[in-house]
Amino acid sequence: MCHLSSRIAAWCLALIVGGETALVAAETVRFSTVVIDAGHGGKDGGSVWNGLVEKKLCLDVAKRVETALRSRGLRTVMTRRTDTFVELEQRARIANRVPSSVFVSIHFNGSRKTIISGGEVYYRSSRGKWLASAISRSLKSKVAGGIRGIFYGNYKVLRETQMPAALVECGYLSNKREALRCTDPVHRQKLADAIVSGLLAVRRKE
Repeated sequence: MCHLSSRIAAWCLALIVGGETALVAAETVRFSTVVIDAGHGGKDGGSVWNGLVEKKLCLDVAKRVETALRSRGLRTVMTRRTDTFVELEQRARIANRVPSSVFVSIHFNGSRKTIISGGEVYYRSSRGKWLASAISRSLKSKVAGGIRGIFYGNYKVLRETQMPAALVECGYLSNKREALRCTDPVHRQKLADAIVSGLLAVRRKE
């Protein structure tokens, strides 16, 4: 057993707390532009469940994210603005041309296990993990339905983008209760606002 005086113990605790503070402070990303990727589009509808088509919801939430970011003074680039098909490689190329940026890809999920619900956020790089963690925390605190967590994902748009990147699955359309929520514009706005809050939480200004 280690016997420390209260003064030494307090000093050790201060070092530990200081280390955590430094770690949190280091987990920021400098960016002035957000590349917003609305998943699927055109001939690729994505998940189709309970009368909902994923590609339409992705674009709706992506546009809401763009509006919210612009209102806060950030620049944005969209990989698609209409119901068009964009190859995954092209999405990455669009993003990689944008300096001082982060990338967020917006999706909705589906599963034959229709009991599953909740958002998921995926990352591939360490800085992408910071981004995913912040978005996950924001979704958990701001959006009904909760969050299932963050996960490593070897998706092409995460693998081929050169900046910090995260892929957000906003919920399971295969779950009837969650699908009903997703039909509500108020809920989709909450999703967008939560994604924006997560992005801003890790932003270190230029």
